[in-house]
Amino acid sequence: MKNIKWVFVIYSIAAVLAMCGIGIAVAMRSIPVALIAMLALIFVMGNGFKTKKKMREKGLL
Repeated sequence: MKNIKWVFVIYSIAAVLAMCGIGIAVAMRSIPVALIAMLALIFVMGNGFKTKKKMREKGLL
């Protein structure tokens, strides 16, 4: 349990929730909600990859 990077767990949960939001939007046939969920997914995954790069450069991974 020591090696868990909790920030990445939070990012991954947020990404899964955004993906679920896309599925819910499709079920609701709501284009605006789908677009918001897609933007949220792009934002969360982008921040996750950016954080991983910064941590790798600092030698924390």
